[in-house]
Amino acid sequence: MFSKILIANRGEIAVRVIRACRELGVRTAAVYSEADRGSLHARLADESFCIGPAAARDSYLNIPGIISTAELLGVDAIHPGYGFLAENPHFAEICRDCRIAFIGPAPEAIEQMGNKSQARAMMRKAGVPIVPGSDGPVRDEAAAVQVARTIGYPLIIKAAGGGGGRGMRVVQNPDDLRRALSEAQAEAESAFGNAEVYIEKYLEEPRHIEIQILADRRGSVATLGERDCSVQRRHQKLIEESPAVGVSPRLRRALSRAAARVAETVGYTNAGTVEFLVDQSERFYFVEMNTRIQVEHGVTEMVTGVDLVKEQIRIAAGERMTVPKDVEPHGHAIECRVNAEDPARDFLPSPGPITAFVPPGGPGIRVDTHAFTGYTVPPYYDSLIAKVIAWGQNRDEAVARMQRALREFEIVGVHTTIPFHQEALDNAFFRRGEVYINFIQRRMDLTALRA
Repeated sequence: MFSKILIANRGEIAVRVIRACRELGVRTAAVYSEADRGSLHARLADESFCIGPAAARDSYLNIPGIISTAELLGVDAIHPGYGFLAENPHFAEICRDCRIAFIGPAPEAIEQMGNKSQARAMMRKAGVPIVPGSDGPVRDEAAAVQVARTIGYPLIIKAAGGGGGRGMRVVQNPDDLRRALSEAQAEAESAFGNAEVYIEKYLEEPRHIEIQILADRRGSVATLGERDCSVQRRHQKLIEESPAVGVSPRLRRALSRAAARVAETVGYTNAGTVEFLVDQSERFYFVEMNTRIQVEHGVTEMVTGVDLVKEQIRIAAGERMTVPKDVEPHGHAIECRVNAEDPARDFLPSPGPITAFVPPGGPGIRVDTHAFTGYTVPPYYDSLIAKVIAWGQNRDEAVARMQRALREFEIVGVHTTIPFHQEALDNAFFRRGEVYINFIQRRMDLTALRA
């Protein structure tokens, strides 16, 4: 086991990793930007070090600064969390060259899965179903028109080198194709430094269902059930739950087998998530693999009892997984992402000081957060300030507990997405489990939040 781990991240995931390390008896070193000088992760770590100015490129994305700090502090390993450098193969390779363990997959696997068009081609060859689309990157309008003629409209243009909804455009007809292509390429270049995009058939009202996996260096791959992440805004997840409502045992087995095949195809190790789109006929299609711990990992932890972050650390240290290959979930869990955003104003970011912060508690409630009374939400980073996770013996109990928790949660000083979540959980379609990736646009009336 490692003796000291540096956490190359911030916010709630940095706090989460520090807590896992403490339970394993591993010392921690935190890096923080000038904007995060008073942050909780910097206070909780055994050692903390200012890595640079507020801008992410000068701090949390500063590879030379992070590596030199790791060497200065004498750490054995680096945990990248999610976001920032978590899926940067160059960073993982530098860690390896410096003989610092990277708590994640090998750089080769990150690179293979990070290029979405390349990953599609690999999965097609491996026999994993993929959404019909281009064979590789689409570089100009002529190539885009040819793909569109083959697969038909509507279609979706996606960035080859990233995710999170950036560099992504839905195209309904030929008149919109040129504009959407240029916009997606420009946004992909700005967000990921890579203007390559690819095209897929746009599926009407699919569900976004993902499988959590763990894989160790001995070739063992464990699947830990599915999460339904269909409630999204601009391709950003807001509510996740496990198990997915209405998924048949046959589909669940097929998804798990396909996820394991993805991991085996790329020789994957550590924690990862394989994402699928599932249509109303239970046909499923590989979308991408996230080569890191997910924001929503706590949902799986609540229904399986597996500490995914501890397993990440053990696997990176060369130890065997402590979980069986197929883990049966117990009960039901739902997560609501509480962001510092105003849902009544199209989810406009709401940075600033938090003057009161009283998180909920009680049976079945878990809150992962880095916020506290007196904390200032900076404008430079992701707006997530807390994740509320509710567990129940069944979905109805989990929903009831979440509703109670959201009513209890007091945050003063900034706008939050709590009113949105309360509206979503009261929605009749959500209560019936009738959710899909356009749920917010088609089934929710957010004008009520402006009252």
